[in-house]
Amino acid sequence: MLHAFESLTPDLVLDALDSVGLRGDGRLTALSSYENRVYQVHLEDGTQVVTKFYRPGRWSDAQILEEHAFAAELMAAEIPVIGPLQLTSQLAAEGPHTLHHFGDFGFSVSPRRGGRPPELDDGEVLEWIGRFLARIHSVGAQRPFAHRPTLNLESFGIEPMQWLLEHDMVPLDVQSTWTRACQNAIDLIATYATLTGAGGQKHSNSSGIRLLRLHGDCHPGNILWTPLDAAADAGPGPHFVDLDDARMGPAVQDLWMLLSGDRQQRTRQLGALVDGYEQFREFDRAELALIEPLRTLRLIHYSAWLARRWSDPTFPANFPWFGSSDYWHGQVLMLEEQMEAMQEDPLVV
Repeated sequence: MLHAFESLTPDLVLDALDSVGLRGDGRLTALSSYENRVYQVHLEDGTQVVTKFYRPGRWSDAQILEEHAFAAELMAAEIPVIGPLQLTSQLAAEGPHTLHHFGDFGFSVSPRRGGRPPELDDGEVLEWIGRFLARIHSVGAQRPFAHRPTLNLESFGIEPMQWLLEHDMVPLDVQSTWTRACQNAIDLIATYATLTGAGGQKHSNSSGIRLLRLHGDCHPGNILWTPLDAAADAGPGPHFVDLDDARMGPAVQDLWMLLSGDRQQRTRQLGALVDGYEQFREFDRAELALIEPLRTLRLIHYSAWLARRWSDPTFPANFPWFGSSDYWHGQVLMLEEQMEAMQEDPLVV
């Protein structure tokens, strides 16, 4: 049976854009995205836009619109987030809207912005990013999401583990070893009260750490950097893209994926981020203890994400190593390393 995205032809993309008054000149460039399908499109008027076709069944319309509303709040606060355009669809009775439907797909259109990955070894760059993350979180703390989920142990650890086992995704020769390592990691994460909530939209929990609306997937690939001296279509500094994983969670979730290297390097990077962050918003040092638990949850969730998407031809083509015994043995080693990391003293800034 064909996967839904296999019906997303170039003609369908152009027809969908035409339905919201944008006429492409036929030139499409597929951009890097596995979860959705994203294209840079040249229009007949000489401009370019980026259109995103959402994976069917992943988010409800209410959840997508809540993401769009969050982006609009951030842009209204003059934070450099690239959000969808308000366009009037010929197929909808009312308008303009940010979410449109064509065929079997929901889609949105955003302005095209250039940029390159940020230099995360540069303290000034990290400070700059930290300042904008603080401003994003200041807006995110004003109210909770009503429809989008919360990052917690259940949704990112327990449920993905159970799904993988119930669907026999882990080979028998490593299944018991992986299950034991995964369960041990989950048991340790369960000692962190911030991550054990059942997914309600509370602003805080029994740990006292506040939950807020987050970017949710703030890795370097979702930050476009424009140099000061660039003749670009955006101002200098960071521009945040792809709020597709926006959810409730602790502020540190948007910081830790920007850290890499040994402990000394990560401490230096974190220090620069927090220095910038605290120019606009206080950072709760208690959240530093969540970095390794959050990293561990992402590790478990990632394996389930790959497995759940395997019917999409893009995944076997780009992740041919997934699912082998070697892959799962590697996951066991990483989970064991994460167990050790979670028991070490947190980073200090």
